[in-house]
Amino acid sequence: MAKKAKFYVVWKGKRPGIFESWDDCKAQIEGFKGAQYKSFATFAEAKKAFNGNYLEYKGKSKGKAELSPEELLKIGDPNYNSIAVDAASSGNPGKMEYRGVDTKSKRVLFHQGPFAEGTSNVGEFLALVHGLAFLKKQNSDRILYSDSRIAIGWVRKKKCGTKLKKSSKNATLFELIERAEDWLKKNRYATPIVKWETKAWGEIPADFGRK
Repeated sequence: MAKKAKFYVVWKGKRPGIFESWDDCKAQIEGFKGAQYKSFATFAEAKKAFNGNYLEYKGKSKGKAELSPEELLKIGDPNYNSIAVDAASSGNPGKMEYRGVDTKSKRVLFHQGPFAEGTSNVGEFLALVHGLAFLKKQNSDRILYSDSRIAIGWVRKKKCGTKLKKSSKNATLFELIERAEDWLKKNRYATPIVKWETKAWGEIPADFGRK
């Protein structure tokens, strides 16, 4: 299934404007301190946003307004003694990459990819295992956030449940999956894996901005 077209608004960057690809958007914000940008499903939405204020759109996500004040209070705030992981793929399958960041500062702690013919779910799974190994190596008490229930479930089962077909192009990716599953079977960890509450907190800090 082809990925839907998206439009990227850059309010603050090397060259502000509306861009039709993530690569063009990334070129304007990469290395630019305080960059302001967000993706939109249609050009009309992007144009309206570009002519508006970034703060009106910052952190907004589908369904966020559906939560009542009581629900937001019950969820509370994120635990910033943590790292957050996320993945993105251009197509399904397509070029996939994943990363882990410090939840509060968004400083990138690790980044892998892009890999050919991958999926976001596979990337989320690998990101979680990478995060677990990263925190165990540091003997850290930080928790691990992911916004993927599917990947969290795979990690708990110690098995990547992808239906992705192995090919010559993604053989390296399947090697990583095998290594991740092996790590889960051979290692014990105390790190809590927690679902990121997107509706309450907005996009996960490790998000690639391509939704």
